[in-house]
Amino acid sequence: MTSNTKSSNKTEKKFHFISGLPRAGSTLTAGLLRQNPRFHAGMSSPVAALFDQLIAQVSAGSEMSSMVSEAQRKRFLAGLFDSYYADHDQPVIFDTNRAWTAQLPALMNLYPESKMICLVRDVAWIMDSLERQFRQNAFEHTRLFNNPGERSTVYTRVEALANANRLVGFPWHALKEACYSDFAQRLIIVEYDLLVQRPKDVFKLIYDFLEEEQFEHDFDNVNYDAPEFDNQLGLDGLHRVHKKVEARPRRTILPPDLFKRYTQLSFWRNINDSKAVRIIAKQADEEQKDKMPEPKEELEEA
Repeated sequence: MTSNTKSSNKTEKKFHFISGLPRAGSTLTAGLLRQNPRFHAGMSSPVAALFDQLIAQVSAGSEMSSMVSEAQRKRFLAGLFDSYYADHDQPVIFDTNRAWTAQLPALMNLYPESKMICLVRDVAWIMDSLERQFRQNAFEHTRLFNNPGERSTVYTRVEALANANRLVGFPWHALKEACYSDFAQRLIIVEYDLLVQRPKDVFKLIYDFLEEEQFEHDFDNVNYDAPEFDNQLGLDGLHRVHKKVEARPRRTILPPDLFKRYTQLSFWRNINDSKAVRIIAKQADEEQKDKMPEPKEELEEA
C-alpha cells in the first residue's frame, strides 16, 4: 500500500524584518543583505498590508470572528509569509515594510526568534530627500500628496508628510512605540549617516545582532532599483541606490526654519530607558547641522 503522505525537503525559513523611517537606507540595507546567498531581502512587500487585512477580517465585529480560533489565525498569518516567499530558496528572509514596527506584538508572537532592523535618519534630512525627489519630478503630480493644497509649497508638502498617518509621520510614531514596547530588545536601530560612512563596521554589528555568521559584503558594488514601482508613485529613482556606499555631503534645500524644526525629532538618540539596540553617532557641531556631516565619534553600540 502506498502512502499519500508527502514529505517536504524544504528547510523551514527564518524570518526577520526591515523597518524604520523612509529615505533612511532600508533599500540600501536590503540591497546589501541580498549579496549573502543565505539571505533574501527586497524593497517593501505587500505582506504587511495583507497581514493587517487578514487580522481585520477575523476580528471582533466581523461575522467570521467566532469561526476562526487564535491557532487558526496564526496559521493563516504564517501562511501569508510561506506563500509569498515560496519561490525563494534562501533560508533567511528579510521582509521590508515601514508598518512592521506597528505590528511588533503580533510578529513576535508569530515568529518569537525574529528580529527587526530599523533604519533611521535625521527627520530634516528625510524631508530634504523627499523634497529633492519632488523637485526632480517637476512635471509629475506625485501620489505622495492628496490634493493641490498639499503639494503647493515646500511648507505644505513637509507638513503633509509629517502627519501622523502619512509617509514620515506614521513610521516615526510606530517606531517610537516599538522602542518602548515589551519587544524592544528585538530591534536594532541603525543610523543612516553611520551606515553610509562605515558600512563594514555597521554590518558587523548587524550580523552579531542577528546571530548570523559574518559575510564579506561588497560595499563598492550594490545593485538595486525598482523603476516600475517608483513610476506608479510618480517619483522616478525613489528606490534606486548608488553603486558605492559612501557619504555624499550636500547643503539642504529646505528653508532654515523648516530644517531647524524637523532636525529636533531624533528621539532615538535619547532613549536610555529602552531595551532597543542602537548603532548611532553623536550630534555634529551646531554650524554643521545644515550639511550631511561625517560622525566625529567612534561607532558606538548603545
